[in-house]
Parts: sequence; C-alpha cells; structure tokens
Amino acid sequence: MPKVHPVTRGKAAGRLRAALRAVPHRLREDLWTRAAEIPPSAGGRPPGWLEWRPAIIAPLVVLGVVLLASGANAYAFQYGTGMALALLIAGVQAAAPILALYRPVLAWWAVTGVLPLTGYLAAARFDPFVEPPWQHTGLPTQAAVLFFAALRVRPRVTVEMLVLGILAGAFTNGLVSGGFRDDHLPVLVLALCALVGALLRGRQKARTELVVQEKLTAEERARRTLLEERNRIARELHDVVAHHMSVISIQAQVAPHLAENPSDELKENLRGIRQNAVEALTELRRVLGVLRSEDVRPEHAPHAPQPTLDRLDELVDNVRGAGVPVTVDTTGTPRSLSPGTGLSAFRIVQEALSNAMRHAPGAAVHVALGYRPDRVTLRVTNTAPDRPAPPSPGTGHGLLGMHERTAMLGGELAVGPTPDGGYEVTAILPAPATPAAPSDDAEDTR
Repeated sequence: MPKVHPVTRGKAAGRLRAALRAVPHRLREDLWTRAAEIPPSAGGRPPGWLEWRPAIIAPLVVLGVVLLASGANAYAFQYGTGMALALLIAGVQAAAPILALYRPVLAWWAVTGVLPLTGYLAAARFDPFVEPPWQHTGLPTQAAVLFFAALRVRPRVTVEMLVLGILAGAFTNGLVSGGFRDDHLPVLVLALCALVGALLRGRQKARTELVVQEKLTAEERARRTLLEERNRIARELHDVVAHHMSVISIQAQVAPHLAENPSDELKENLRGIRQNAVEALTELRRVLGVLRSEDVRPEHAPHAPQPTLDRLDELVDNVRGAGVPVTVDTTGTPRSLSPGTGLSAFRIVQEALSNAMRHAPGAAVHVALGYRPDRVTLRVTNTAPDRPAPPSPGTGHGLLGMHERTAMLGGELAVGPTPDGGYEVTAILPAPATPAAPSDDAEDTR
C-alpha cells in the first residue's frame, strides 16, 4: 500500500476543515437570503413558466382548501394538538405551495419548520397505529414546495433543501414514534420532486440561453448584411469619385497650355493640384482593393461605368422583355443629377423593379419620376400579384440598400403595401439644381 506523504495528508486535512467551516456560511447564503432565487433572464423576463402563475394559483387554492380541512382534522383529532393549533399548522402547510410561486425559500422554511413542531405536539398522544405526521400531513405540501423551489433555485440549493427536509421529517418521526420508521417512501417522493424540478429548470435555462444566442446571431447577421451592402455602395461610388479625380488631374495638366503666358505661380499651383489629384486617386484605388478583396467578380473583368437615370429606359426595356408591363411617368423638367444622386436613384428604381418581379408575379408596375428644383422624387408601384410568388432562395438586401442609399444622401424613403394589395416604394432624394456655366457666346457679348 503506497504511503501518503505527511505534507500531502496535512494539506488534504486543511482543505477538508476549510470546506466544513464554509458550510454554515453557504447554508446561510443559500437558505436565508433571496440570492438563491433565479433572477430574470438576460432579456429581462422571468423564467417562462412563471408567466402562468395566475393560472397555477387557482388549482393550488382548491388543493389548499382540501389540505387545510384534512390537516386540521388530523392534527386536532388524531394527534391531539387542539383545534386552534391544528388550524394554524394546517393553514401554514396549505398556503406554502402558493407562497412557493413567489418566495420559494420562505415557503420551504415554513413547511420545514412546522414539521418538528407537529412532532413535538403529537408525541404525547401519538397512536402507534396512526401514520406519522410527516407521511400523513407534511409530505404533500413539502413535496409541492420542494418541486416549485427546484424550478427557481440553483441545483446546490435544491440539494440542501432536500437533505435538510429529509432530516427534519426523520426527526419528526423520531419524536412521535421513538425511532425512524417507514422513511423510505417520503425520501423517494422528495428526491423525485427535487430531481424533476431541477431537470425542468435546466431545460428552461437551456431554452432561454438558446433564445438569447439566436437573438445575438440574428443581430450579427443583420450587422454583417448591413456592412456588405455598405461595401457594395462604396465600391460603386468609388468609380464615380475616381472619374472626377481623373478629370481634375487632366484639367490641371492641360490648363497651363490654354492660357497665354501663364505665370510661374499659376503653373506651380496647377502642378500641385494635379499631384494631389493623382495621390488621391492612388489612395482610392487602394481603398477599392480592400473593398473588393471578397468580391466574386474576376479581377480581369472590366468595370463598366456606373449607371444613372439616363439609362432608365434601358432598364425598363429589360424588365419589359421579362414579361412585366411597366409604365413610366415623368413630371418636371429632367436635368442632370450629381453622379452620386443619379447612381442612387437608378439603383433604387432597379431594386424596386427587381422586388416587383420576384415577389409580385403578373403585377403591373408604374414608375413615376418627379423633378423639383431642390429634389427628385421616385415612386415605384406595383399592383397585386395574380399568382403566388415562388419561394425566395434567400434573404435579399434590396430594402436595406434603398435605406442606406437614401440615408447617405440625406433623403427620405417610405415602403409598404397599398390598399389594393400591391406595394409601393417612394424615395425623395435631395438634388439641388446647379447653375449652368456661362456659354462662350455670352462671354463674347460682354
């Protein structure tokens, strides 16, 4: 047999003594305060079954009346406690299951504390042929309270309640009968109630954690979708910005040759403008490289110019070619929009038409453009579909992209169903009219 080193034996004994000294503190913390009760879940709501407390109380009240009548009769006439004490003890035991729905620790103390009292009062007139108070009157309420408590407290507290409750019941039997008899049945009942309650609590806790995790996953998916859509918008706007920077660079390079005898200061300023434009264009290409790092488009694929409302007729013809009747109505005087506004307007109309084709098969679509001095209004409306839409292969980013493009320009977007069963998308984009540059003829007449 291997020998245990004295130092090791001393450390083990020290840990055992420390654990034993900590038992009273843990029992006080678990069974004397409300810290053991389960707090609300992460969403701020209590465990799901507690929402049914108003419905659970009704049968418990009926059961309590039955237990009160039978318990008072047993205490008064079988155990000789007197009617006043019988009503008090039976009332405490009958009300304990209802109290356990709100204060499980306090309810457990109530049913556990009256057990030794009933044993002490019944010891003087106990009939050996009568069932002891623990099995006869105390077990039903003790089992119910322990079950409800196991649904609300930690497993360690449930075990403590179970052990102390069994000891209290056995002590009660010892007082009235002078020894322990027939204790295996109440022990089995209490253990079963504690086990079932603890298992249901674990199941509820797992479901709550699953709901919280699903919520976090949905939020993360929505955040990722938003970032993907913003990256796509940024990639499109890069081409617009890069085009303007290239124009600035070329104009700065050509400007000295268009003026007669340009000064050295003018040449130096134009040279600086061109250099800054080239550097900005280089940085834009680097940013685009980061944004397109996960782009599925091959690197050798050409980058087509970004579309504007000038290509709306082409877009409408393609939709008509797919069998969708589309009408276009324009009010106001059409004018050139800034590249960012024109691109966003085109994409919003494009997404609205795509959604109509996908979710409203057989519907007619109407596109209305309104040019105002300070804004442009887009309205895409489709009628009710004439047949069910096929199942969507996945979640699209259409509405999210519309919101992002509108918010980027400081505009307004409204989407929703129409009274006739169709759907409408309305966007108002700020588009202040820019004054036209003076013509050469006007300059000659000055």
